[in-house]
Amino acid sequence: MRSMTGYGRGEVAWHQGRLILEVRSLNHRFVDVRVRLPGELVEHSFLLEQATRERVGRGRYDVSVRFESKAEAPVSINLPGARAAYQSLCSLRDQIAPDAEVPLSMLTAFPALFTASGAPDASEKTAQALTGALDLALENLNGMRRTEGETLAHDFSEKLDAALRVCNSIAAQSSDAVVRAGNRLRERVERLLADTETTLDSGRLEQEMALLADRSDIDEELVRLGVHLAQFKQLIGETGPVGRKLEFLLQEISRETNTIGAKSQDTGIAHLVVELKAITERIREQVQNVE
Repeated sequence: MRSMTGYGRGEVAWHQGRLILEVRSLNHRFVDVRVRLPGELVEHSFLLEQATRERVGRGRYDVSVRFESKAEAPVSINLPGARAAYQSLCSLRDQIAPDAEVPLSMLTAFPALFTASGAPDASEKTAQALTGALDLALENLNGMRRTEGETLAHDFSEKLDAALRVCNSIAAQSSDAVVRAGNRLRERVERLLADTETTLDSGRLEQEMALLADRSDIDEELVRLGVHLAQFKQLIGETGPVGRKLEFLLQEISRETNTIGAKSQDTGIAHLVVELKAITERIREQVQNVE
């Protein structure tokens, strides 16, 4: 089991410098990959996005790349483009401020005119360098996610043990709860008939008590609840993506818990149901972060 949050970094040597690729992952219902590249590498955006999708499970992934050079790369300028840009600036000056000076430094507002000759290009080797850095980053990312997943699994295990103890307490009280409910019914009927000449039909009372016991029977719900908790505990020990399965089991656990609360009229069991719901909700908050 792995968490969906993590960070990974990969570096590869390239063009008298190095490419540094970073991946940050967050929880998400589906696979959402967002790639941010510098201008000289933007042609590889689709390649990097697809390569990431092929290597990850559900979650949101922010992939960013930067290039660090060990030495200052020589810069070339597009002279025809620079002349055209400067002439356009002078023409604009003549229209709105004829006496104003047009400094050459204004050309720096057009970064496309300048090219660092040592910068990465759109070659196949650049693509290989990017995917190599991606592999390293994802390896580090998955290592962090596995570590956090182990922490989550330990936390889940403790909460599941607590939920199982609550279920055992409910089971221990359920048989006595039916007897107590029957006694309360008998006492109410006897009080109602105390000042009247009507006699108590013991046969009818026993029939009503049997119906009450049947409506309050929660044995099946407790069995299913125990099965779901056992399945949940088994899944958190697996290595593949289990987040969606855990979410489904939580829905079933909540359904059985609600049914137990609705069927049982015992105050003690009602308190235990509230405690079980609180444990389930704490688990649900953490499951949102499981791949």
